[in-house]
Amino acid sequence: MPQFQTWEEFSRAAEKLYLADPMKVRVVLKYRHVDGNLCIKVTDDLVCLVYRTDQAQDVKKIEKFHSQLMRLMVAKESRNVAMEAE
Repeated sequence: MPQFQTWEEFSRAAEKLYLADPMKVRVVLKYRHVDGNLCIKVTDDLVCLVYRTDQAQDVKKIEKFHSQLMRLMVAKESRNVAMEAE
């Protein structure tokens, strides 16, 4: 399970993983208050990407990335529904 040290590397790898097979990818966000750590994990059961941080500035980056993935997921679903309707 590769744990990335830089946000840029992780976001590129996670986006690439999602675009390869959107139906199999899962995203998990986990916050541990005791440690003050936020962890984001992106997996498709074959590859698991992890990024952990305790920096407040990284929270905004994670939030933005997570919302981008959610938008991609919704856009893909709406296109598939539109194709099935035709």
